[in-house]
Amino acid sequence: MQTAPAADVPAQTLPSIAGAPQIENPIIPEAEFEAALPSLSDDLDAPLEPMERFEAPVAPAAAAPDATAPVPGQTVADPGTIAPQPLSAEAMLAQPLPPIATFEVNPPIEVAAQDDTDPVEIRYITVVDGLKQVGLADAFKTLSALQEGKGKAANATQVAARAREDEQLALRLLRSIGHYDASVVSAIEQNPANSGNLRAVLTATAGPVYKIGSIDVKAEETVPAGLILRELPLKIGETIDAARVQGAEANVALKLPQQGYPFAEVGQRDILLDERVFTGAYTLPVTTGPRSSFGTITTQGDQVFEVDHLEVLTRFDPGELYDSRKVDDLRDALIATSLFSTVSVEPQRTGTPGPDGTEQVNLLVRQNAGPARTLAGEVGYGTGQGIRAEGSWTHRNLFPPEGALIGNIIAGTQEQGLGVTFRRSNAGRRDRTVLLNASANRSDYEAFEAFTGTLSGRISYDSTPIWQKRITYYYGLELIATNEDVFDFDLNDRVRRTYGIVAAPLFIGWDRSDDLLNPTRGFRLKLNVSPEASVQGSARPYGRFMLEGTAYFPVTDSIVIAGRARGGAIAGISRDDLAPSRRYYAGGGGSVRGFGFQELGPRTIEPNPDFDPENEDSSPTVFRAIGGRSMNEFALEARYRFGNFGIVPFIDAGQVYDSTLPKGSDLRFGAGIGGRFYTNFGPMRLDVATPIARREGESLIAVYISIGQAF
Repeated sequence: MQTAPAADVPAQTLPSIAGAPQIENPIIPEAEFEAALPSLSDDLDAPLEPMERFEAPVAPAAAAPDATAPVPGQTVADPGTIAPQPLSAEAMLAQPLPPIATFEVNPPIEVAAQDDTDPVEIRYITVVDGLKQVGLADAFKTLSALQEGKGKAANATQVAARAREDEQLALRLLRSIGHYDASVVSAIEQNPANSGNLRAVLTATAGPVYKIGSIDVKAEETVPAGLILRELPLKIGETIDAARVQGAEANVALKLPQQGYPFAEVGQRDILLDERVFTGAYTLPVTTGPRSSFGTITTQGDQVFEVDHLEVLTRFDPGELYDSRKVDDLRDALIATSLFSTVSVEPQRTGTPGPDGTEQVNLLVRQNAGPARTLAGEVGYGTGQGIRAEGSWTHRNLFPPEGALIGNIIAGTQEQGLGVTFRRSNAGRRDRTVLLNASANRSDYEAFEAFTGTLSGRISYDSTPIWQKRITYYYGLELIATNEDVFDFDLNDRVRRTYGIVAAPLFIGWDRSDDLLNPTRGFRLKLNVSPEASVQGSARPYGRFMLEGTAYFPVTDSIVIAGRARGGAIAGISRDDLAPSRRYYAGGGGSVRGFGFQELGPRTIEPNPDFDPENEDSSPTVFRAIGGRSMNEFALEARYRFGNFGIVPFIDAGQVYDSTLPKGSDLRFGAGIGGRFYTNFGPMRLDVATPIARREGESLIAVYISIGQAF
């Protein structure tokens, strides 16, 4: 590198500044400057020279004549010590950064902390035009992003974004009801002008309605012919409504398996729109699969039932046309046994020909056993009957299949007992039950006290929650030994007698109501007949009869009028030769409300064993019901339900007679009001009632608490 020679500059003295020392010869001679420069290579490809070669030693500055004189108060350095020199800029940049932990991040203590400020918020209103006229205003309001924001947003951009989202929502809603040419635009305006508040305006133009112009089903021939079109509830000329179209297709998917096509599949629809006449050509592909009939049952998993018992639970026979409802019913019946942790029923293709050109389909039952033991309990209360609690332990499959052993205990203020029951459910037939029972009970009621032992057996055909039957029945045999106190009119006192009773109870019921636990319409009829014989020295045959009818009439969706009439008769024996526990009584929560348990009917006046002469409210005598050979009862109530709660005003009537047939005279009435809490297993009931024209010795207020409606 070369430099042009410079002219010699004579040594000069810089003008002095007042009060500052003078510096002579501050300009370095050119020859000295040239000598101080490092030599550079002429090779342009040579590597760069080391930086150290460019760092010239720093020459000490020429001192002023008085520089050697120490300043007063200044410490003079040791002459042998080299004073530290300040770092150059390049050297300072090369130094490592100090650790971040050495920095002080806390603000100076004198700086006051600033209060948090609320985020900026604007308000807006939403105006929608054009949707109410086509019935979409409510649907839009439910799904709208603007409505979800509740009129608040961080800024106008957020409001605009919500409006654009609602544009697409409104457009989808309009197209879902056939307005395929609809348009929706949104605008954000000041509300009012320059207020800072906004108004989001959506304007929808529905346009013409498209209707179904043609219907074409792409599928194989079915039996019967045209089955798919028959089960597709769409008609030419109807609006192309998305919900209706989807519902129609779902109906096909539901009905085909019910009519012999278990493997039917509905494909993706196609609707070709014609913008000239505003119609759509509707095409639906359906894969029917083979028309099928029931074959055999196979099973897998941790088995609870063998195949032979699974066949008992079916409501179809092999070779019968396949019906998915009967498959669902089988699955529900298995679930109802409460013996499975998981269970499923699936159709399996076999390729084996069946009757009438069908293909045989087997059912695969996948079952896994669950716990078979349960503990249960129930508690009730009634005026005159007191508290009654019953608990039970059940092993539902101790004697497979479905052979249950049940132990129960009753503890109450007026009833105590123990019992054991064997129950075979679905005994050789679906919903047929065999019961064998042995029990020992003590009953202590106002009407009588009894120690009773019972052996009984019964076969019944019952309604269940998954299948409410029109006709139900039972028949059985009972052997009863009972020791009871009875009022002897000859002795004018109570005596204890022992009775042996043989009974063959029969029952038949006809049910046309709409619900087993909480009916709201329809009626029920029940008939009980029990030929019996009472053995006390000699056998006295007689018959007990009871007929009951209930009806339910819905006045509105929330009010149901319910009524009941019941009458009973005992023929072939006098009242006094009949064990008190086999007579008819009335009064109580399941009878005539307003009266205590078994309080109505003929009564005796007897000494009060709890009489206290010092208590002015204590009476020396008490009334005790003695029962009768006939009775009648009537009830009428209005069941008003709101949500899971209900109010039920009611009036009941009834009486017990000594005659063989009820007379209908001297009816006693009770009235009251009840509350209901509806659960998935039935309503909880609380009734409060009082007798009308109350007589001496009768309850003033009666309270009844139980599960289920009164009737």
